[in-house]
Formats: sequence, structure tokens, C-alpha cells
Amino acid sequence: MALRILIVKRDKLGDLLLTTPVLAAIAAARPDAELHVLANDYNAWVVEGHPALARVWQYPRVRDGGRLRFGAALAHVPLALALRRERFDWAIVMGGDESHRGIRRAMATGAARIAAYAREPSRYGARLTDPLAPPALGHETSRMVALLAPLGVQVDGERFGSPAFTLPADARAFADRWLAAHEVRQRDYVVIGIGARRAKKQPTPDQVVRWSTRLWKTRGLRSVFMWTPGIASSGSYPGDDALAQAVVARGLPYVLPFRGPLREALGLVFGARTSVFPDSGLMHFAAASPGGVLGLFADPADSSPASRWAPLGPRARCLEAPRTVAELEDDAIFAELEALLA
Repeated sequence: MALRILIVKRDKLGDLLLTTPVLAAIAAARPDAELHVLANDYNAWVVEGHPALARVWQYPRVRDGGRLRFGAALAHVPLALALRRERFDWAIVMGGDESHRGIRRAMATGAARIAAYAREPSRYGARLTDPLAPPALGHETSRMVALLAPLGVQVDGERFGSPAFTLPADARAFADRWLAAHEVRQRDYVVIGIGARRAKKQPTPDQVVRWSTRLWKTRGLRSVFMWTPGIASSGSYPGDDALAQAVVARGLPYVLPFRGPLREALGLVFGARTSVFPDSGLMHFAAASPGGVLGLFADPADSSPASRWAPLGPRARCLEAPRTVAELEDDAIFAELEALLA
């Protein structure tokens, strides 16, 4: 009889992508497992069609950009009843730290056993059957792999697989059209992105211009310049329109600006020779692309450090500045890029 496991994942796009090696680890160690994922309506598409999954369940976000969605709140009731009817053997609150809401959501499924990180397990009662102490160190994916210990799944240290993502057909089709319109071939360009939640992790406009110019003069490669649409004070995610304008205004013929939605951006990322992104969801997707990525981090003592959130994969590299990405020297950037451009 199949061991029925529900993975509860509340986080954002890149976080869910970093969960895919964990799904593969379960499938390899427990071929008897029937694996389901519960994710929100913003990020569930990241794992749609994953070969290890029997089903992806979606719940609507009650709040979106600071706005309350009353219909979404009502939709949670039939979903909770449907999940209870599944009679899962396990629910695992997948994440590298404690998630109060994730644990409550897992308990609502009625799963026989629940594994999660919890600092004070007593606050959840006996329904949290398999609490683990949150780890102090380690990459986010290794922390999630450690949650499999109660199932008897042991993975040696950091020896887990890389995140996996299949580019949707519509994203690939868009990239083909966009590149043809700009008379650029696949692999003849590098994507440079600046979108990040914290300004200290973003390249400056001058850095983007210098890197693009050097790629053009030394490699004959154009740059597709990406940023997050919107204003910096956006309540859902800070936009970069003002910052990007300082680059676009230069009118450099080898810099191709792209301001568009995520799925279309992914099509261009997956066709690039390689990419450069600050710590963000797009960085993790780029790590799963054929060209790989150079991820940029800064100020590890104050914000998400590379030791926990570095991109994973055979063509993933990263640099971390003491305070801001603006401190990174161009030669250091290109020393890392050389292997990716070869």
C-alpha cells in the first residue's frame, strides 16, 4: 500500500523551486510513496508536471498585495475537507525554518503524522507528532532534506540533487518571437537582472552599463537587461522602473531592455548564454537553466546570506559583497563569468 505524503509549501517561487531536489530525494528513497504538494495559487505552477508528484493542490491566497480576498477565504473550507478525505499518512511542512501558518495548515489536513521545524513544539499540541529543532546552519535545501529524517530518508550532508524546472511552452514561444524581432539568436546574449527586495543586493546602473559594454567588446554578446516592473514603494514587491531608466536612457545598441511578466522573462533566461541576477526567485530559475547563473549577494550579517540561499546547480556560481553589490569589482564578476561563458 502506498505511503501517502503531503508536502506543505507556503513560500515564494524560488523557495518552491529549491524544494524540487527534496521531491526527487523522496521518490528515490521511497518508491512506495505517493507524493502530493499543497502550494498557493501564486507558486503552484512551478512544480506542475514534476515526475515525482501524483498531484498538486492549490489554495488561494487570502491576501494579495495587502488586499484581503474574501472569496479566497471561503474557498479554503472545501479544500480543507477534500484534503482530510485523502487520509495522508504524513504532512511535511517544507521549509528551512519554523512556519506557524504552515504547521496550522498541515494539522488541518488531518494527516496521521506531521513533521515540521518548531522551536516550542508544545504550542501546537499532540497533533504535531514529529517536531524537529530548526537548524542554525546550512543551505535552505539541505535544511528541507533534513525534514525527511522521521520518514527514514537519509541524504548524506549536502549531496542532494539540483533544482529542476521545465520551461513552459508559452514561455519558449514568446522568447523565440522576441529574439527574432530583435535579430538575436539564442545563446548570443547574456541576461543581466537587477530585481531584488533589498537595494543593497542590486547592481547599480553604472555596473550594468560596464558589464554590458565589456561583454559586447570582448565576446560580441548583447545583454538583455531585466528589471521588476513598478515603483520602488510597491506594497507587493518593490519595482525598479526608476533605477532601470538610468540604464535605458543611455540608448546602448547592445543593451536590449525587457520589462515584462515572469513567465516571458523565463523564456529569455532559458535561451541565454548565461545570466547575472541578485538574490531573487529569478536567480534560482536561472540556475536551473542551460546557461546557469552568477548570483549576487551582499551584507550576509543583515540579510539572507549566500550560505543559505546560494543558487544550486552545475552551472551556478555566486559572489557575496561585505555590504552592497556596488562594492564588487568588475574583474571579480568576470572571473566568475568566464566559466559560464565558455
